[in-house]
Amino acid sequence: MEDSQGAQHKLVSVQDPLAESNRTVMVNDTVDCAPIPSIPRIPRKTGLYLFFEDISCVFKLDDLGREVATIAIPAALALAADPLASLVDTAFVGRLGSVDLAAVGVSIAIFNQVSKVAIYPLVSVTTSFVAEEVAVYSNILEEQGNLDLEKASSMTDETKEAAPSSEVSDFGKVKRNIPDVVSNCLNLSTTGHRRKSIPSVSTALVVGAVLGILQAILLIVTAKSVLSIMGVKSGSPMLAPAMRYLTLRSLGSLAVLLSLAMQGVFRGLKDTKTPLYATVAGDLTNIILDPVLIFVFHMGVTGAAIAHVISQYLITLILVCRLMQQVDVLPKSIRSLKFTRFLRCGFFLLARVIAVTFCLTFATSLAAHHGPTPMAAFQICLQVWLATSLLADGLAVAGQAILASAFAKGDLHKVAKASSRVLQLSIVLGLALSVLLGVGLQFGSGIFTNDINVINEVHKVVPFVAGTQTINSLAFVFDGVNFGASDYTFSAYSMVAVAAVSIPSLVFLSTSHGFIGIWIALTLYMSLRTFASVWRMGSATGPWNFIRK
Repeated sequence: MEDSQGAQHKLVSVQDPLAESNRTVMVNDTVDCAPIPSIPRIPRKTGLYLFFEDISCVFKLDDLGREVATIAIPAALALAADPLASLVDTAFVGRLGSVDLAAVGVSIAIFNQVSKVAIYPLVSVTTSFVAEEVAVYSNILEEQGNLDLEKASSMTDETKEAAPSSEVSDFGKVKRNIPDVVSNCLNLSTTGHRRKSIPSVSTALVVGAVLGILQAILLIVTAKSVLSIMGVKSGSPMLAPAMRYLTLRSLGSLAVLLSLAMQGVFRGLKDTKTPLYATVAGDLTNIILDPVLIFVFHMGVTGAAIAHVISQYLITLILVCRLMQQVDVLPKSIRSLKFTRFLRCGFFLLARVIAVTFCLTFATSLAAHHGPTPMAAFQICLQVWLATSLLADGLAVAGQAILASAFAKGDLHKVAKASSRVLQLSIVLGLALSVLLGVGLQFGSGIFTNDINVINEVHKVVPFVAGTQTINSLAFVFDGVNFGASDYTFSAYSMVAVAAVSIPSLVFLSTSHGFIGIWIALTLYMSLRTFASVWRMGSATGPWNFIRK
């Protein structure tokens, strides 16, 4: 049949991923993607079919594809911008010599890993909570045109049944917060106020500010002790520059935590362009100030640290100004803050991120114990490894925001489709990155240092840095998928188990195989991390038990 636009449609029978029988639907010839017949259907009692579902649509810009791209591409660019700025720092500092480069490498590792302990739970929880509250907000406006408070506050049986039945899911908390969201909807609509009132936003900013101040104090007070633990002992030529860089970078902790909290808010609003613009503006400032302060004013590593701190406060200022135009950032009252939800879910993610942080920080410490040359090579490889792998985090952000919203609305069909799409795209991205790094690092190591010994060490581990990209991409995207499903408990327990295996492997392989052994252990670490998430989805347990129904 033909509609008013002249587009051709037809009735076809398609398989509903959430039903046992076929159904007849109207689809557009130019948009619909049928599953490839040559790929056998995996029984729906497992979730492994999601890796193959509608695989011919992996690059299709249908409604889901456009939604993923709109969120993922700006998010990936924003996430990659900061590690790329660190790469620029590394390139400039590398011209000062291998000792300064190694010192900055250890300091960056300490700052980043300590920051992640606070940032990761804060950003992840904020993204999911804001996405859920906005989804409920949208449902109220769509279903209750007259904004009847009594009707809007009551949950339908259909919505209750649609929520995941796993005990680890947090959607019950969203339901209990419905009256608050409804009240905010009414206030917005009756007053004509353009800004949304979202309780999780104010909570995230308060938590981010407190954590930022505490992190700055902690790093400044314990800088020398932490560096000693990392292998930079008294008498080491790396100690003085490492102390200067770490202490000055610590002054930017407040800006880092606040800016990341606001990025979590914007991700929950499915707006990843604003964080991108702010991050690019800040990082360009950092890149411009680096050579000026390092070489023109002869400030060395001190100049690199100051440039980075200035850029972080600029990013925060831009995000604050933009957020205040869209959301009421000041809470209506202390009672409206959602500290209990943040702390409960944040606790599980904190346990998880501590395990992740300890693995990477311990690997950095082992590299530092091997001396300045291996540490300088490790710094280059780690920054490249993380900068490229974090591109996959853009897909993770898209997956988390879309899944959190879909679960809150009870749209399990979209949950399955979105999970398939982002996981398939992560595999494609990982394969492309493997080829890019395999060639790029082999010939481009001289960009970061002119020390031939450091370059030789880098070349030894290119197969591991490049070869793990597909595994890394899957691991990062699975993080977003799991958080979108509020599967915080499993994420925490599985990561602790992975760390329990990976840490002894790091010790053994570093001792027996030196610098290469560290990267063999990191490959094992990422492989186990990916396997845990594949098993969770494949077994159709937790929030994925709807696959069996």
